Amino acid sequence: MKQRKLANEILKFSSLSAIDTARLALEAVEALGSLAGGKGRGELVLLLRRVVREGVKAVQQAEQTVSFAEAAWASVEARAELRPTSRRDLRHYVRRMLRVEGVGELPLRGMSTKQCRHILGTAFNGSAHSFKKGRAILSSVFSYGMRQEWCDTNPVLRIEVPRVQEKHIAPLSAEEVKRLHKAAERPEHRAMRLSLRLMLYGGIRPAEVSRLQPGDFCWEEGHVLIRPRTSKTGGGRLVPLRSMQGIRAHERTIPRNWQRRWQALRRAAGFRHGSWMPDVCRHSFASYHAAHFKNLPALQLEMGHRDLTLLRSRYVSPVGAHEGRLYWDERTT
Repeated sequence: MKQRKLANEILKFSSLSAIDTARLALEAVEALGSLAGGKGRGELVLLLRRVVREGVKAVQQAEQTVSFAEAAWASVEARAELRPTSRRDLRHYVRRMLRVEGVGELPLRGMSTKQCRHILGTAFNGSAHSFKKGRAILSSVFSYGMRQEWCDTNPVLRIEVPRVQEKHIAPLSAEEVKRLHKAAERPEHRAMRLSLRLMLYGGIRPAEVSRLQPGDFCWEEGHVLIRPRTSKTGGGRLVPLRSMQGIRAHERTIPRNWQRRWQALRRAAGFRHGSWMPDVCRHSFASYHAAHFKNLPALQLEMGHRDLTLLRSRYVSPVGAHEGRLYWDERTT
């Protein structure tokens, strides 16, 4: 009787009754199973106290989180250093993931590897390249969430990275290069002559060319500086200015509306929608450079690659020495 009275005195500070407490204690003992079996009263009380402490901690952590949608958009906004085009690309991938039904409302802390795999498989089904990029972005959301203490682990790290089979890109033929040069000589396309040569004879990516400023060119020393803010990979490099004969001083600029002008030049050269491979000028530069100059380390530096692996596996196609000489013969440009 005294123990019951004491129990009621203790419980009067909560809305629980002695019966409620007994039931909860019994559920905990049953759930612990063999961990609680055979223990005396004192040991069992200590074990239940530990269960309560750990349970309280888990509940508090579960409350200290945000939804996946909130975390995803917050991680995007935190990437202020990205270029506008990169941020636009990042938002596009986040939107695709949030289109998966029910995903936006999920608490970040409670998300599992299985759920993350479902998000990636649904949002990027059919494209190994998109799946791989989506995986990297999803992982960055959890990494950001961990820094904000919205979650404790990154479940995406347990998802295997798919192997992406890069599509072979054949270099432009001599006839195709000639067509591009001929189109660039037309009055309406002459503003793109410099850009075309930077891509064909410098291996500079189209997006990098479009961002070049007058101060990036050193015509006296014969090179152009691809600054980190301009580069796709964020690393700077010096690229020699080759095959620039006939480019007058007033033509040494990158025109406005560059993407529209570049598309118009390709159409004028006879390349229709679907017949032009992205970065084919860069692939052509690499293949013909390797065939003519036979200096892969120098080519690696100009391309901005960390090592020769990517150069050998993706960029350099077998090209004859004769074709290489014709490509770099200034009389043909």
